[in-house]
Amino acid sequence: LTLLENVLLIVTIWLNSHLRTPMYFFLGNLSLLEIFYVSVTMPKLFSNLLLGEKTITLGGCLAQLYFFLSLASSECFLLATMAYDRYLAICCPLHYTSLMNHTSCMTLSLVSWLGGFLASFPSVVMISNLQFCNKNTIRHFFCDLSPLLRLSCTDTSLIELLDFVVALAVLMTSLLVTGTSYICIFCAVAKIPSAKGKHKAFSTCVSHLTVVSMFYATTIFMYARPKAIGTFDLNKMVSILYTVVAPFLNPMIYSLRNREVRETLTRATHSCFFSVGSKRLKLPKTS
Repeated sequence: LTLLENVLLIVTIWLNSHLRTPMYFFLGNLSLLEIFYVSVTMPKLFSNLLLGEKTITLGGCLAQLYFFLSLASSECFLLATMAYDRYLAICCPLHYTSLMNHTSCMTLSLVSWLGGFLASFPSVVMISNLQFCNKNTIRHFFCDLSPLLRLSCTDTSLIELLDFVVALAVLMTSLLVTGTSYICIFCAVAKIPSAKGKHKAFSTCVSHLTVVSMFYATTIFMYARPKAIGTFDLNKMVSILYTVVAPFLNPMIYSLRNREVRETLTRATHSCFFSVGSKRLKLPKTS
């Protein structure tokens, strides 16, 4: 269902020429990222639940960990990019089209994706060199940092410190951009004399602010801590929020809050049902 929602949102943006703007370009990137995000953890989880295959190779576990951390880091940078886009649209409207042109959008998107995948690489390389001599039972539904480090019988303090520094750098950088952008937005909106103008300006930011708050609250709790190993039952519950719940809710938050997305989605649905309903089966003529 999460995959369907995000694919539907991408198709909706592609179908409506009015939605081919920087804001929706980044939203499409976010939906694509959510598709990959869910695809990293959910297939193995369903395999465990439905087929009873509750084993994973070390290589597979490290690959899952790398892609999961990389996509999470990329989402941090992408959310910061979306906040910066809203800042330019509201605070610099006369220069917005020249500043946020096609080249700028592609560059910011590429930096967000590459930045996330590069940030996670050193930690995974160091984890791959650890010696695992415990029971090798991961107390989680996917290969995350804390349960994997718990299995190691060698000292993991250096890796935990590196993970903490990298997580802090990624989160603080993106939070700084996001926070500064929204402070400037709130100051600019406060100067708008009409209530209608304020409402219109805020309406373009509410969806993004909701997603940002939910994502950062859970990721800061999970990864911006000096000690990686903590209460696993609580970690599992928080992990479900940003691995399952957030990707499911994000398309709904953006589509329900956005009139153009809702209208395009409604038209596409009606057109699909109309085309299917208008078809008639032709029976062969009998002599």
